[in-house]
Amino acid sequence: MAGVAPPLCTWLVAACLSAACGDGEKEKLRRYGGSGGGMLFGSRRRPGARCRGRARSGIPMAVALHPERGAVESKKTDIKQRRVVVTGMGVVTPLGHDPDEFYNNLLQGVSGISEIEAFDCSKYPTRIAGEIKSFSTDGWVAPKLAKRMDKFMLYLITAGKKALENGGITEEIMNELDKSRCGVLIGSAMGGMKVFSDAIEALRVSYKKMNPFCVPFATTNMGSAILAMDLGWMGPNYSISTACATSNFCILNAANHIRRGETDVMLCGGSDAPIIPIGLGGFVACRALSQRNSDPAKASRPWDVDRDGFVMGEGAGVLLLEELEHAKQRGAEIYAEFLGGSFTCDAYHMTEPHPEGRGVILCIENALADAGVVKEDINYVNAHATSTHMGDLKEFEALNRCFGQNPQLRVNSTKSMTGHLLGAAGGIEAVAAVQYHLELVWQRRG
Repeated sequence: MAGVAPPLCTWLVAACLSAACGDGEKEKLRRYGGSGGGMLFGSRRRPGARCRGRARSGIPMAVALHPERGAVESKKTDIKQRRVVVTGMGVVTPLGHDPDEFYNNLLQGVSGISEIEAFDCSKYPTRIAGEIKSFSTDGWVAPKLAKRMDKFMLYLITAGKKALENGGITEEIMNELDKSRCGVLIGSAMGGMKVFSDAIEALRVSYKKMNPFCVPFATTNMGSAILAMDLGWMGPNYSISTACATSNFCILNAANHIRRGETDVMLCGGSDAPIIPIGLGGFVACRALSQRNSDPAKASRPWDVDRDGFVMGEGAGVLLLEELEHAKQRGAEIYAEFLGGSFTCDAYHMTEPHPEGRGVILCIENALADAGVVKEDINYVNAHATSTHMGDLKEFEALNRCFGQNPQLRVNSTKSMTGHLLGAAGGIEAVAAVQYHLELVWQRRG
């Protein structure tokens, strides 16, 4: 949102850093796809390579067990022995619905921002957005459900299944998974806004005209729930809604489930579809949006002196996370390793960041500590930078204070091309960061 400060979440993957390792660790990295010089985990195939096969549906259950304390302690897994890796990626974005297409468009500077076509917004001061013009659920979502669901759910389920396909989870492998140790944690900042908005309009006529699915399909957790039911995954299943930090919170929590030994596989990220009249009108009322309607491709301009607000976007970004040994056992392609992260809060204002950037700085420092790396090892930051006056400035100051004059550090904001996908922003930007890492790995290998 407009420089949203609380809450904050930072997580680190090997895609974002170069770490010094001992000889034993280097040998492990060389064996499993890393470049001996620095990046912790790379890919054993080029980014363009694809896997085929889709998951079949199943029926999930949730069972809460409360064993005796002694039993819990005896079965406790040492967190330090559980490493988390990225083995799949799925996206639905204004720049394409495939991780490679999405990343290549970013590299080429293609803008996904244009005039809104979904509804008549001629009377709004903002008439542009990162709107998805072409999208199909064929082969991903059952037609009966596709007609009833809100777009945020359609984006979520499609991106989630694409992450499975990208990760090589074929029907055969899916059947072999221990589904009680597979979970879904994909959040949304806004939830089913269109479904709920339509229900309100129907209520003006009569409650009898309301869609019976309007309440469940408006809740932010229902996308994850439907996906889990389709896959038959019985592990942790919920969503987190923390405004623009939604995807980051979901990814970090998903990784922690694996680190704690509770799961082996997690689908995580975020999805949002806010480009509807009430969504656009709400942000216009906040005076948070750019009004550069005459030049959509240049409207979202993080850190630019002439920036005048953010540009709304829509879509979903999902990562497939796995425990390292689990991924190796099934012969998965390892893209990157998740090292750690942190949650903090500015405790200052609903939208304005703390003047001294305390929450951001604390979050970065805690994330580095949790990951076990030093700031000099970081070589890339995909910043939140939404193109708002105060938010961009304070984030830049916090990054400068944390990393100082790090000669290898590159800071970027992909929102200049996608717009701000709200709860899905961290998801698609995680995919961009991992893709950047893979590109560096292949460059080093010649």
